[in-house]
Amino acid sequence: MLIMFSKDMLQRCIVQYLSQGLRGPTCRVAYWEVVNAILYKLKTGVQWHLLPVKSLIISDIISWNAVYHYFRKWCKDGSWRRAWTSLMKEYKALLDLSTVQLDGSHSPAKRGGEAVAYQGRKKCKTTNILLLTDRNGLVVGCSKPVAGNHHDLYQINKQLKEIQDQLTEMDIGVNGLFLNADAGFDAAKFRETLDKEGVTLNCPENRRNASRLDSDIYLDEEMYKERFVVERTNAWMDSFRSVLVRQDTTVASWQAWHFIAFTVWMMKHRIEKL
Repeated sequence: MLIMFSKDMLQRCIVQYLSQGLRGPTCRVAYWEVVNAILYKLKTGVQWHLLPVKSLIISDIISWNAVYHYFRKWCKDGSWRRAWTSLMKEYKALLDLSTVQLDGSHSPAKRGGEAVAYQGRKKCKTTNILLLTDRNGLVVGCSKPVAGNHHDLYQINKQLKEIQDQLTEMDIGVNGLFLNADAGFDAAKFRETLDKEGVTLNCPENRRNASRLDSDIYLDEEMYKERFVVERTNAWMDSFRSVLVRQDTTVASWQAWHFIAFTVWMMKHRIEKL
Protein backbone atom coordinates (compact mmCIF):
# COMPACT_ATOMS: atom_id res chain seq x y z
CA MET A 1 0.00 0.00 0.00
CA LEU A 2 1.38 3.44 -0.97
CA ILE A 3 1.11 5.96 1.90
CA MET A 4 2.61 9.39 2.59
CA PHE A 5 1.60 9.68 6.27
CA SER A 6 0.53 7.25 8.96
CA LYS A 7 -3.14 6.49 9.59
CA ASP A 8 -3.06 8.34 12.93
CA MET A 9 -1.44 11.41 11.35
CA LEU A 10 -4.06 11.57 8.59
CA GLN A 11 -6.88 11.14 11.10
CA ARG A 12 -5.52 13.82 13.43
CA CYS A 13 -4.46 16.42 10.88
CA ILE A 14 -6.98 16.07 8.04
CA VAL A 15 -9.84 13.59 8.40
CA GLN A 16 -11.31 15.04 11.61
CA TYR A 17 -11.92 18.37 9.81
CA LEU A 18 -13.63 16.90 6.73
CA SER A 19 -17.42 16.77 6.45
CA GLN A 20 -18.88 13.32 7.01
CA GLY A 21 -22.53 12.73 6.15
CA LEU A 22 -24.88 11.70 8.96
CA ARG A 23 -27.51 10.33 6.58
CA GLY A 24 -27.55 8.49 3.28
CA PRO A 25 -24.92 6.11 1.88
CA THR A 26 -21.72 5.82 3.91
CA CYS A 27 -18.19 5.42 2.58
CA ARG A 28 -17.28 1.75 2.17
CA VAL A 29 -13.71 2.34 3.34
CA ALA A 30 -12.08 4.44 6.05
CA TYR A 31 -11.86 8.14 5.18
CA TRP A 32 -8.13 8.21 5.86
CA GLU A 33 -7.65 5.77 2.96
CA VAL A 34 -9.60 8.08 0.64
CA VAL A 35 -7.47 11.02 1.78
CA ASN A 36 -4.32 8.97 1.20
CA ALA A 37 -5.43 8.30 -2.39
CA ILE A 38 -6.10 12.03 -2.90
CA LEU A 39 -2.61 12.87 -1.58
CA TYR A 40 -1.19 10.42 -4.12
CA LYS A 41 -3.04 12.28 -6.87
CA LEU A 42 -1.71 15.59 -5.51
CA LYS A 43 1.88 14.39 -5.61
CA THR A 44 1.91 12.52 -8.91
CA GLY A 45 -0.66 14.44 -10.97
CA VAL A 46 -1.96 11.13 -12.36
CA GLN A 47 -5.29 11.30 -14.18
CA TRP A 48 -8.22 10.31 -12.00
CA HIS A 49 -9.15 7.27 -14.08
CA LEU A 50 -5.55 6.03 -13.82
CA LEU A 51 -5.40 6.34 -10.03
CA PRO A 52 -3.94 3.01 -8.73
CA VAL A 53 -6.78 2.37 -6.29
CA LYS A 54 -5.78 -1.27 -5.82
CA SER A 55 -2.43 -0.15 -4.44
CA LEU A 56 -3.86 2.68 -2.34
CA ILE A 57 -6.98 1.14 -0.75
CA ILE A 58 -6.44 -1.90 1.48
CA SER A 59 -9.79 -3.58 0.82
CA ASP A 60 -9.91 -2.75 -2.90
CA ILE A 61 -13.70 -2.33 -2.84
CA ILE A 62 -14.09 1.18 -4.28
CA SER A 63 -13.13 2.70 -7.61
CA TRP A 64 -11.42 5.95 -8.59
CA ASN A 65 -14.90 7.44 -9.13
CA ALA A 66 -15.57 7.23 -5.39
CA VAL A 67 -12.28 8.92 -4.54
CA TYR A 68 -13.07 11.71 -7.02
CA HIS A 69 -16.58 12.02 -5.57
CA TYR A 70 -15.23 12.70 -2.08
CA PHE A 71 -12.57 15.09 -3.37
CA ARG A 72 -15.21 17.19 -5.16
CA LYS A 73 -17.62 16.96 -2.23
CA TRP A 74 -14.97 18.34 0.14
CA CYS A 75 -14.08 21.03 -2.42
CA LYS A 76 -17.65 22.27 -2.63
CA ASP A 77 -18.36 22.36 1.11
CA GLY A 78 -15.05 24.03 2.03
CA SER A 79 -13.64 21.07 3.95
CA TRP A 80 -10.13 21.38 2.51
CA ARG A 81 -9.88 25.02 3.53
CA ARG A 82 -11.29 24.21 6.96
CA ALA A 83 -8.79 21.39 7.44
CA TRP A 84 -5.87 23.68 6.60
CA THR A 85 -6.95 26.70 8.66
CA SER A 86 -7.94 24.52 11.64
CA LEU A 87 -4.58 22.74 11.59
CA MET A 88 -2.72 26.06 11.36
CA LYS A 89 -4.73 27.43 14.28
CA GLU A 90 -3.97 24.40 16.43
CA TYR A 91 -0.23 24.54 15.67
CA LYS A 92 0.26 28.29 15.15
CA ALA A 93 2.92 28.25 17.86
CA LEU A 94 5.16 26.54 15.29
CA LEU A 95 4.97 29.55 12.94
CA ASP A 96 7.56 32.33 12.82
CA LEU A 97 5.66 35.55 12.08
CA SER A 98 8.53 37.93 12.77
CA THR A 99 8.30 38.61 9.01
CA VAL A 100 5.84 37.47 6.35
CA GLN A 101 6.43 37.30 2.60
CA LEU A 102 3.97 37.94 -0.25
CA ASP A 103 4.36 36.86 -3.86
CA GLY A 104 2.32 35.76 -6.86
CA SER A 105 2.59 32.45 -8.70
CA HIS A 106 1.47 31.76 -12.29
CA SER A 107 0.53 28.19 -13.24
CA PRO A 108 -0.07 27.01 -16.83
CA ALA A 109 -3.71 26.04 -17.35
CA LYS A 110 -3.84 23.34 -20.03
CA ARG A 111 -7.60 22.75 -20.11
CA GLY A 112 -8.85 26.30 -19.69
CA GLY A 113 -11.75 26.89 -17.33
CA GLU A 114 -12.52 29.52 -14.72
CA ALA A 115 -10.00 32.32 -13.99
CA VAL A 116 -7.79 31.50 -16.99
CA ALA A 117 -6.25 33.89 -19.55
CA TYR A 118 -3.17 34.26 -21.73
CA GLN A 119 -0.02 35.48 -19.97
CA GLY A 120 2.63 36.94 -22.27
CA ARG A 121 5.63 36.20 -20.05
CA LYS A 122 4.71 32.51 -19.77
CA LYS A 123 3.52 32.40 -23.41
CA CYS A 124 0.49 30.32 -22.44
CA LYS A 125 -2.81 30.53 -20.59
CA THR A 126 -2.24 30.75 -16.85
CA THR A 127 -3.89 31.30 -13.49
CA ASN A 128 -2.36 33.58 -10.86
CA ILE A 129 -2.54 33.13 -7.10
CA LEU A 130 -0.96 35.13 -4.25
CA LEU A 131 0.80 33.32 -1.41
CA LEU A 132 1.63 34.70 2.03
CA THR A 133 4.28 32.79 3.98
CA ASP A 134 5.90 33.06 7.37
CA ARG A 135 9.64 33.58 7.85
CA ASN A 136 10.34 29.89 7.17
CA GLY A 137 8.21 29.64 4.03
CA LEU A 138 5.11 28.00 5.54
CA VAL A 139 2.03 29.30 3.73
CA VAL A 140 -0.32 31.19 6.06
CA GLY A 141 -2.52 32.88 3.45
CA CYS A 142 -3.68 32.32 -0.11
CA SER A 143 -5.73 34.56 -2.41
CA LYS A 144 -8.47 33.36 -4.73
CA PRO A 145 -7.17 32.47 -8.21
CA VAL A 146 -7.43 35.13 -10.92
CA ALA A 147 -6.84 34.99 -14.67
CA GLY A 148 -3.18 35.10 -15.65
CA ASN A 149 -3.47 38.25 -17.76
CA HIS A 150 -3.77 40.29 -14.55
CA HIS A 151 -0.81 41.57 -12.53
CA ASP A 152 -0.31 40.86 -8.82
CA LEU A 153 -2.06 44.07 -7.73
CA TYR A 154 -5.31 43.24 -9.55
CA GLN A 155 -8.22 43.58 -7.10
CA ILE A 156 -5.61 43.61 -4.35
CA ASN A 157 -8.00 44.83 -1.64
CA LYS A 158 -10.33 41.91 -2.37
CA GLN A 159 -7.39 39.52 -2.35
CA LEU A 160 -6.10 40.91 0.93
CA LYS A 161 -9.56 40.49 2.46
CA GLU A 162 -9.53 36.80 1.49
CA ILE A 163 -6.10 36.31 3.07
CA GLN A 164 -7.09 38.27 6.19
CA ASP A 165 -10.20 36.09 6.60
CA GLN A 166 -7.98 33.00 6.53
CA LEU A 167 -5.65 34.50 9.14
CA THR A 168 -8.68 35.29 11.30
CA GLU A 169 -9.76 31.64 11.10
CA MET A 170 -6.25 30.70 12.26
CA ASP A 171 -6.57 33.18 15.14
CA ILE A 172 -3.66 35.24 13.76
CA GLY A 173 -3.89 39.02 13.91
CA VAL A 174 -2.50 41.17 11.10
CA ASN A 175 -1.73 44.24 13.20
CA GLY A 176 2.05 44.51 13.63
CA LEU A 177 3.04 42.19 10.77
CA PHE A 178 6.19 43.10 8.80
CA LEU A 179 5.53 42.25 5.15
CA ASN A 180 8.23 41.74 2.51
CA ALA A 181 7.13 42.03 -1.13
CA ASP A 182 8.87 42.68 -4.45
CA ALA A 183 8.71 45.91 -6.43
CA GLY A 184 5.62 44.73 -8.28
CA PHE A 185 3.60 45.51 -5.14
CA ASP A 186 4.83 49.10 -4.90
CA ALA A 187 1.58 51.05 -5.20
CA ALA A 188 0.32 53.95 -3.11
CA LYS A 189 -3.16 52.44 -2.54
CA PHE A 190 -1.64 49.11 -1.51
CA ARG A 191 0.60 50.83 1.04
CA GLU A 192 -2.33 52.86 2.37
CA THR A 193 -4.46 49.73 2.79
CA LEU A 194 -1.72 47.96 4.73
CA ASP A 195 -1.10 51.03 6.90
CA LYS A 196 -4.76 51.05 7.93
CA GLU A 197 -4.44 47.40 9.03
CA GLY A 198 -1.24 48.09 10.96
CA VAL A 199 0.95 46.12 8.53
CA THR A 200 4.43 47.45 7.67
CA LEU A 201 5.29 46.98 3.99
CA ASN A 202 8.98 46.45 3.21
CA CYS A 203 9.04 46.83 -0.56
CA PRO A 204 11.56 48.44 -2.96
CA GLU A 205 10.32 51.24 -5.18
CA ASN A 206 9.14 50.30 -8.63
CA ARG A 207 11.39 52.28 -10.95
CA ARG A 208 8.56 52.52 -13.46
CA ASN A 209 6.73 54.84 -11.08
CA ALA A 210 8.59 57.85 -12.43
CA SER A 211 6.49 60.36 -10.52
CA ARG A 212 7.64 58.86 -7.22
CA LEU A 213 11.35 58.47 -7.78
CA ASP A 214 12.07 61.29 -5.35
CA SER A 215 9.99 59.79 -2.53
CA ASP A 216 11.52 58.81 0.81
CA ILE A 217 10.06 55.30 1.16
CA TYR A 218 12.22 53.31 3.59
CA LEU A 219 13.50 49.84 2.70
CA ASP A 220 15.13 47.57 5.28
CA GLU A 221 17.51 45.69 3.00
CA GLU A 222 18.55 43.13 5.61
CA MET A 223 14.95 42.17 6.34
CA TYR A 224 14.17 42.20 2.62
CA LYS A 225 16.71 39.42 2.07
CA GLU A 226 14.32 37.07 3.86
CA ARG A 227 11.87 37.39 0.98
CA PHE A 228 13.66 34.59 -0.86
CA VAL A 229 11.83 31.98 1.25
CA VAL A 230 8.61 32.59 -0.71
CA GLU A 231 10.50 31.73 -3.91
CA ARG A 232 11.60 28.51 -2.23
CA THR A 233 7.97 27.86 -1.33
CA ASN A 234 6.92 28.30 -4.96
CA ALA A 235 9.62 25.83 -6.01
CA TRP A 236 8.45 23.34 -3.38
CA MET A 237 4.86 23.70 -4.58
CA ASP A 238 6.04 22.71 -8.04
CA SER A 239 6.96 19.28 -6.64
CA PHE A 240 3.22 18.54 -6.54
CA ARG A 241 2.27 17.65 -10.09
CA SER A 242 -1.41 18.50 -9.59
CA VAL A 243 -0.35 22.06 -8.69
CA LEU A 244 2.55 22.49 -11.13
CA VAL A 245 0.21 22.44 -14.15
CA ARG A 246 -3.45 23.23 -13.73
CA GLN A 247 -5.74 20.56 -15.15
CA ASP A 248 -8.82 21.50 -13.10
CA THR A 249 -11.35 23.73 -14.81
CA THR A 250 -13.10 24.99 -11.66
CA VAL A 251 -11.65 27.51 -9.21
CA ALA A 252 -12.92 25.46 -6.24
CA SER A 253 -10.92 22.37 -7.25
CA TRP A 254 -7.82 24.37 -8.16
CA GLN A 255 -7.75 26.23 -4.86
CA ALA A 256 -8.47 23.01 -2.97
CA TRP A 257 -5.27 21.41 -4.30
CA HIS A 258 -3.37 24.36 -2.85
CA PHE A 259 -5.05 23.99 0.53
CA ILE A 260 -4.16 20.29 0.57
CA ALA A 261 -0.54 21.07 -0.39
CA PHE A 262 -0.28 23.68 2.39
CA THR A 263 -1.61 21.12 4.86
CA VAL A 264 0.93 18.53 3.72
CA TRP A 265 3.71 21.15 4.09
CA MET A 266 2.70 21.81 7.71
CA MET A 267 2.42 18.11 8.51
CA LYS A 268 5.70 17.16 6.90
CA HIS A 269 7.94 20.04 7.96
CA ARG A 270 6.56 20.86 11.40
CA ILE A 271 4.07 18.46 13.02
CA GLU A 272 5.83 15.24 11.98
CA LYS A 273 9.03 16.51 13.65
CA LEU A 274 7.40 17.08 17.04
